[in-house]
Amino acid sequence: MQKKKTAIITARMTPEDKRKIEQRAIDAGMTVTDFLTTCALGKKIVRVDGLDTILAELKAQGRNLNQLLFRLVLMLGLSMIPWWYW
Repeated sequence: MQKKKTAIITARMTPEDKRKIEQRAIDAGMTVTDFLTTCALGKKIVRVDGLDTILAELKAQGRNLNQLLFRLVLMLGLSMIPWWYW
């Protein structure tokens, strides 16, 4: 569970610095807030390319497994079907 972010920090900078920060946040796959917080607190930023493809495949496999198990439950006539199927 993420903590609720309620505190605000205002910073003045040149438009060029702002653009660079925004681009670095995009390159890191983060929001500007998360990027700046991570950098300011000295945490390491790790970016792994190609995870979008792997995640999409993993989700597809999960859906397939879910469908197979649902059909198995129906074939076996079990009445213990989880609430989220209805």
